[in-house]
Amino acid sequence: MGLAMWPDTVVAQATPVKIGFITTLSGPGGYIGEDIRDAFRLAVEQGQGRLGGVPVEVIVEDDGLKPAQAKTVVERMLKRNGVKLFSGIVFSNILAAVVPDVLDAGGFYVSPNAAPSTFAGRNCHKNFFAIAWQNDTLHETAGLAANELGYKRAAILAPNYQAGKDALTGFRRTFKGEIAAEIYTRLDQTDFASELAQIRAARPDMVFQFHPGGLGIAFIRQYAQAGLAQTVPMVVPESSLDSTILAAVGDAALGITATTHWNADFPGEANRAFVAAFQAKYNRLATVFASQSFETALAIGAALRAVDGDLSQADAFRAAMLKADFPAIRGAFSFGPNQHPVQDWWVIKVEKGADGKPVLVTRQKIATGYGDSYAATCRL
Repeated sequence: MGLAMWPDTVVAQATPVKIGFITTLSGPGGYIGEDIRDAFRLAVEQGQGRLGGVPVEVIVEDDGLKPAQAKTVVERMLKRNGVKLFSGIVFSNILAAVVPDVLDAGGFYVSPNAAPSTFAGRNCHKNFFAIAWQNDTLHETAGLAANELGYKRAAILAPNYQAGKDALTGFRRTFKGEIAAEIYTRLDQTDFASELAQIRAARPDMVFQFHPGGLGIAFIRQYAQAGLAQTVPMVVPESSLDSTILAAVGDAALGITATTHWNADFPGEANRAFVAAFQAKYNRLATVFASQSFETALAIGAALRAVDGDLSQADAFRAAMLKADFPAIRGAFSFGPNQHPVQDWWVIKVEKGADGKPVLVTRQKIATGYGDSYAATCRL
């Protein structure tokens, strides 16, 4: 069952609710945006052009990882298309550039990925909902895992933008050892020779790095080529070691530890069905980014159902969102007081699968019902 075709605009039936879907479809992070777009599309297709029984029209645009381009797209969607509900953004610098315009116009933003600290604490907003995480939390749990593994001295690296700053802040917040080196990279960087030399000079007993998409592929490859993988183990957040990165780097990733709130091997029936449906539809394994976007669509659908698709019922839509009345494929999910997730986190590790290829294997839970460090300062 489902739609016969999926152009960039998905049209269901009469008077659909328009959803502005701005995401990164080009550049080193392009596959992340593709996964986020395709998983959202899968949810709409499974609903036969509807979310929560409400017809939707998903208007997809590529932001090109350029804040100015994204602002132009959002302005057009707000003014020309009359869009009031938005999603899709991958990177926090894009979100910071455009979401204030959405919120100032009385619109809603439901995030399948980026959730910077600037929207989680004192500047939280009643119309901003994060489905994936708050940026710091995936790095905080990596710090917890590093403690469990007994590491005492870490070199830490991330791109110099808001999510990168949140990453290093989050790791430092929970890691009990010494920071031997703190290094910021560029968001478009592909050559890490200088940074690898700094790591070697710092003599850490572990490395924590946050480099999503193509950045992560380049970093892990070069890390192994430099011989560091054999001497300095790596602990990373899930976004630095998704299934696409793993397929690209192969054995170079063996032994890397990560923390995650979702993995393809999670046992729940809803998760197994999602992984199978995504594989069947797109002929590739779902990433964590895809899982988050699928759940974003389900969460939006539950809230649309409650208001019969009428977004002018803003208070009722917000109340319905906060109930989180959807089958979360990651397992337990609820919203904290700042409308960011409260959820469980797990340790995963790259091991050889039965076919000899590296695979992400879930090991043990590292945190239960884990919220974020900014919720207490949010007043909604």
